[in-house]
Amino acid sequence: MDVIIDVLFCIIPYGRGNSRSVPVGEIIKYAQNLVDKGYKELVLTGVDITDYGLDLPGKPSLGNMINRLFKMVPDIKRLRLSSIDVAEIDDELFDIIIHEPKFMPHLHLSLQAGDDMILKRMKRRHRRQQVIDFCNEIWKYRPQIVLGADVIAGFPTETDEMFNNTYDLIEQLKIVHLHVFPYSPRDNTPAARMPQVKSEVIKDRAKKLRDLKQKLIYQYLEDKIGKEEVILAESNNYGYTEDYFKVYSTKTLQKVITSHQSGMVIQ
Repeated sequence: MDVIIDVLFCIIPYGRGNSRSVPVGEIIKYAQNLVDKGYKELVLTGVDITDYGLDLPGKPSLGNMINRLFKMVPDIKRLRLSSIDVAEIDDELFDIIIHEPKFMPHLHLSLQAGDDMILKRMKRRHRRQQVIDFCNEIWKYRPQIVLGADVIAGFPTETDEMFNNTYDLIEQLKIVHLHVFPYSPRDNTPAARMPQVKSEVIKDRAKKLRDLKQKLIYQYLEDKIGKEEVILAESNNYGYTEDYFKVYSTKTLQKVITSHQSGMVIQ
């Protein structure tokens, strides 16, 4: 499982080495401990989480691990994943995403770009159409799922047309939880040796993407006005919705989620 060849712009794999999966039993034990302490939402995270299990005996997939986690720790109320690669989603994981109510309607995609040539030069495993097809498929079953994504502005060799392809994809998929990263070269990475985009162009493209994000958020939340949302309270005055928006209450929240209550509803 050589993650070093998968990413041309990131220095982390060179220092960290190949991915290492935590055995399912350890995950179950740790999750049970958190649930016993009162935690209601768990987030499974990893640098390349869809590669989970490739280095373990029997090579259990990420979906298989999550199914076992739900079975062995049934009191988990809410579950999320960190950034996922759509090209590596196994059948069990897909089934969980579209059918499991404990799996929150929020997915964060390791998108990076929306142009196929840039994705190829990044050595990403997915392509633009794969992302579109995946999103359309999950929306057939759970249209309420909202998307997040990591995107790099100004990757080496990115032209205006390539950037526009990324911009258009974000707008098409209505990616509201968008993380925009202006490209900056990292020593000893292949991308640092490629033709670079001018810094002022990178800044301008990053700003355009952030402005798009704000527009999409406004459009999405405007449709929420007057509707009730289930939130997970994290303090006496705020919490997070199932689609991962931070919600503040003008009144102190007297009722907090307990083991007997999956959530509370505020307007």
